[in-house]
Amino acid sequence: MAGLAPRQPPVSRVPAAGPPRVAKVGCVDRDNKARRGSSFGAAAAEYAEYRPDYPLDAVRWCVAPVGRDIGALRVLDLGAGTGKLTAQLASLGADVTAVEPDPAMLAELRRALPSVRGLPGSAEEIPLADRSVDTVLCGQSLHWFNLDRALPEIARVLVPGGTLGGLWNSDDDRVGWVAGLQDAAEGAASPSLSRRRVEAASFELSQSDAIEKATDELFGPTERAEFPNTQRLTADALTAVIGTHSQILVMEPEPRARVLAQVRVYLASRPETAAGEFELPMVTSAIRAVRRG
Repeated sequence: MAGLAPRQPPVSRVPAAGPPRVAKVGCVDRDNKARRGSSFGAAAAEYAEYRPDYPLDAVRWCVAPVGRDIGALRVLDLGAGTGKLTAQLASLGADVTAVEPDPAMLAELRRALPSVRGLPGSAEEIPLADRSVDTVLCGQSLHWFNLDRALPEIARVLVPGGTLGGLWNSDDDRVGWVAGLQDAAEGAASPSLSRRRVEAASFELSQSDAIEKATDELFGPTERAEFPNTQRLTADALTAVIGTHSQILVMEPEPRARVLAQVRVYLASRPETAAGEFELPMVTSAIRAVRRG
């Protein structure tokens, strides 16, 4: 499993004052965001097979303020998808509950992880009791939530002193061929590191007063960190990864096929990716905030 690589130091750690802030997924309207957010079930098997894992250092960093080893924690994987993060947490001995709204994604999670409790539910209506978990982790999911409703719900199920953590994998477009891949995919690949950073900054400026008021009372200051990550792939596998992203999934068949064909042609043209396996350089961005007592 890619997430079980040797531990690496974070690229950077940036403390930030205020309640939890997350990156937007581009400037999409509400209907389009809802359509994209509900599109993943159509590619559940491919998502489970091809999406990358998270560096264990990033996961450990998200829960570190609790002050206990992950193996001693009750963890909620919220918006768990097919269980990419759930599997890592279970392998570390955590008492994991996975909550996922999409039936196809949840079915894939249950198939792969039959010993893990997987429940239907959403961030806005979490099917757990008050103060029932030590940490809530959101792998590639926090930006899809309705935060006005989700943050109070997350605070409800957390014990005082528990942590909320968010994790996002981004392609490292500081590398030349990765930047070119973004162009070939017409922006429909995994969000690049530079795009992720810009969107995170713009989101802070547009944070709603309602969220800020609610979370000032629920969570302490937000911290951020970035961790190096890589995924070993072939050109076909990387094309399949891109095919699991929401912008591709909501396309009509003809433009989807055209974009994926462009990706294949581009990867075949680059010496870094044309033959056999290669490593896709990524950065995992993480945030954490502690539930106030």
